[in-house]
Amino acid sequence: MANPDLWAMADLATPWCLHVAVTLRVAEHILAGVSGIQPLALQCGAHAESLHRVLRHLVEKGVFTEPEIGVFALNDAARGLMEPGSRLGFDLTSVGGRMAHSWSTLLQAVQTGEPAYHTIFGRPWWEDLAAHPQVSADFDSLMGPAGHGKPDPDVLINGDWDAVRSVVDVGGGTGSLLSEVLRMHPAVRGTLVDLPSTVARSGEVFAAAGVADRASSAGQSFFEPLPAGADLYLIKSVLSDWPDGDARALLRRCAEAAAPNGRVVIVNGVSPDEERVSPELLMLVLVGGKQRRLSEFRQLAMSAGLEVAVAGYTSTGRFMVECKPLQ
Repeated sequence: MANPDLWAMADLATPWCLHVAVTLRVAEHILAGVSGIQPLALQCGAHAESLHRVLRHLVEKGVFTEPEIGVFALNDAARGLMEPGSRLGFDLTSVGGRMAHSWSTLLQAVQTGEPAYHTIFGRPWWEDLAAHPQVSADFDSLMGPAGHGKPDPDVLINGDWDAVRSVVDVGGGTGSLLSEVLRMHPAVRGTLVDLPSTVARSGEVFAAAGVADRASSAGQSFFEPLPAGADLYLIKSVLSDWPDGDARALLRRCAEAAAPNGRVVIVNGVSPDEERVSPELLMLVLVGGKQRRLSEFRQLAMSAGLEVAVAGYTSTGRFMVECKPLQ
C-alpha cells in the first residue's frame, strides 16, 4: 500500500481547484452575496454540480465553509484568494497562472537542462511577456509592492551613502525600490532601466513617492549599454532569472557602465557559501536561472570584469554583494 504521506505530497487536486476558484472569481461572487451553488454557478458561468464538487474539496482543505449543504461562505483563507498575489497565482490569463501551468515542463527541463516553457505557450518566457501586455503588467505587479510588499531601501552593507549621488536600478520594474531609495536619500538622483512597456508605468510610482524630480527612466534591455557614470548600479531580484551566459552579459554591462569608480550591488540572487542554496525550481522551469553561492558568483563576476569588494548582511538582515570594476 502506498505511503499516505507520498499521496499527500502528490496532491494536485487542491492547487487546480484553487485555480478554478480564482479564475471563476468565486470568492468575489460570494462577497457580493451570491452563496447558493445554483446562482453561484450561474454567475461563474459553470456547471453547478461540478463546481459544487470543487468547492466541497476546498472546504475540506480549509478554504471556504459550507454552513449548509449547497451554500458557501468565506473564511480567512477564501478571502485571501481575492488578494492580488493570490489572483496572480492561479488565473491562467495572468502571469501566475502561466507559472502554474509551466510546472508540467519540469521533467523536460531536468532532462535537457533548458527551460521548456515555450512548449506550452509557444514562446520563451520573456518573449511571451512581451507579446501579452496584460501578462507583462501582472508580472510587474507581482514584482512590485502588490506582490512583494514595500521594498527595503537598505541596499548597502555598510550604509555608506555619503559618496553616492546617482543610482541606476537595473531591471528595476516600475521603480518601487528606486523610489524608496530616493525617498530615503534626498541628495541622490536615480535612473530606472527596464523594458519600455515597464518603465512607462513608473511615472505614477515616482510621483506617489514624491521623487519624480530626481528620477528618470531608460526604456531598454539591460543587455544593451547602460547609462554610464553612476555611483551605484543596483541589481535586485534579477540575476537568478538568468543562466550563466546571460547573467555574465548583464554583469559585463554593469561593469562597463560603472567603470572606473562605480559600484555594482547584487540584492538577492547570491547566497553565502555556508548556506544551502535555494533550488529555485521555478527559475529552472521558466527561464533556466538559478541562485548562486558566493564562490560561484565570484568566478562569474570576474569573467564579466567585476570583483567582489565586500559581501555580508545589511542592517535589516539581507545578504548582499558589492562589486567594483576590475582595474
